[in-house]
This record gives sequence, structure tokens and C-alpha cells, in this order.
Amino acid sequence: MTKSEESFMTVEEARRISAPLYEALNKPGEKNVSELLAQACNDDYHSYHTIQEFLTRDQLADVFKAMGETVPDLAWEVVDIHVVDDMMVVRGEATGTPVKEFWGAAPTGKSFRTMAIDVFTVRDGRLARGYHIENWATAIQQLNA
Repeated sequence: MTKSEESFMTVEEARRISAPLYEALNKPGEKNVSELLAQACNDDYHSYHTIQEFLTRDQLADVFKAMGETVPDLAWEVVDIHVVDDMMVVRGEATGTPVKEFWGAAPTGKSFRTMAIDVFTVRDGRLARGYHIENWATAIQQLNA
């Protein structure tokens, strides 16, 4: 995609802007998650998990770190990115094998593979807001199968 009057950023720019966040989600127990999120996200970043409830950038770093302890081999692949104005939609795939209880499922040695959709607003070349949907119900079914 090329830059046009209809689009404030290209897919390549969106990929570059969001890359540190997704890097933080790949084996987060082995990364400086806070530093990666600071590269990707504005200081006042909000990560919404409901219509009204959100996590700050620092709170999100804590969640990523906890996920890394529970799913040490967590991998998050960006499958597709779409850009409209100052927003990007990222379709991703998360995989991993929990070694601790994960969303109520005891560790069994089984792995999950599930889809995620993220909608981000960009301001000043970094992520300003994020809205996330992950299909954890399917992941739990796979772990309990």
C-alpha cells in the first residue's frame, strides 16, 4: 500500500510502529517488555479489554510478563495488517504451551493456537489506544481436549 490522502500511514509504517509490542509478546519472559512497550506506545497509552476498562502501558507490561511466566514459549505472529487513516487493524495468531494454570485450565502439556484482533489508534508515530479481542475460549478448549 502506498500513502495517499485517505491513509495517514502505510501498512509498512503500521508494521514498524506495532513491531515492538508484538516482539514483547514473543517469549515475554525473556524480554525487557517495559522497554519494548515504551518504544511502541505513547506514555498515556490505554489498552482496552472492555468498552470502558483499560490497562496503562505499565500495567500491560505486567500482564505480558505474567503471561511469559505462564506460557514461556508464547509466540504472537502478525498475520495481516489493514490501515485506515490513523488506525490499524492487526490480525494475529497466538500459540503456546502453558506450564501454569491458564484461564482456569491446568497445565497438561498441550498447546493452543488461537486468533487475535487488535485495533490501534496511532498518534505521533506511536500507539495511543488499543482495543483487543483474543479467542481464549478456543484456546482453553484446545488445552482441555
